[in-house]
Amino acid sequence: MTPLRQRMSEDMQMRNFSLNTQLSYLRQVSLFARYFGKSPDLLGREDIRTYPVYLANEKKLAPTSIHIAVSALRFFFNGTLERDWVPAEVLPLPNKPQKLPVILSPDEVRHFLGCVADLKHHAILTTCYAAGLRISEAVQLKPTDIDSQRMVVRVEGQKDRYVMLSPKLLEILRAYWKMRRPKEWLFPGDGIDHQISRDAVGQACAKAQILSGLSKPVTPYSLRHAFAVHLLKAGADVRTIQLLLGHRSLATTAHYLRIATNKVCATASPF
Repeated sequence: MTPLRQRMSEDMQMRNFSLNTQLSYLRQVSLFARYFGKSPDLLGREDIRTYPVYLANEKKLAPTSIHIAVSALRFFFNGTLERDWVPAEVLPLPNKPQKLPVILSPDEVRHFLGCVADLKHHAILTTCYAAGLRISEAVQLKPTDIDSQRMVVRVEGQKDRYVMLSPKLLEILRAYWKMRRPKEWLFPGDGIDHQISRDAVGQACAKAQILSGLSKPVTPYSLRHAFAVHLLKAGADVRTIQLLLGHRSLATTAHYLRIATNKVCATASPF
């Protein structure tokens, strides 16, 4: 690892960036340096401005992908190199299309989970839905995170939180634990010392979708979306859902208001 890469990595660790964000940002800066064929600290403002244009016109990347690359470069030049110019002026963020995710109904979720044959995969995907967890949070759960006395699940991350533990989920996790007896990790991977990988869960999800015959896309993250929308439809307030999902901003959670059709349809038209 070069000294510059090491410095950026340490800067992100000091700011408590998630591991996934760290790896993504380092990769984006590496691709940026490879494009120009020189160390990025040797590049000027005009050189840097051309990069997002290249990503859009030649690489044909979606605005969301360009958004990630620009965010990584902003952090690098502002946080690591401490340039005296404002990165936001040189590297503006592209507008991301505000597309609504496709949400599974409660019946579709139940049907999908019923098509997950493997006991461990069924348990972790059910946890993603029943507790509204990110896949990165679900794979890092430990048996000690399941508190059946208080009926909560402890979720560790940038900001630890507790989420509800439903009786049905507890029943599924207990049956899974009795069969597999996990030790360090609640959902271990092939090696006992390592947790299951996100890719393995994603592949299990894709396999179950094919078996289910559902036309809607199903990913571990779409189960989290379904959790939020189903709570909203059941009458939970947005602030409570924000705390359960671990969102920093209430505005992020408020996007689910656009998806909850019962909230929209319950409002009378003035016509």
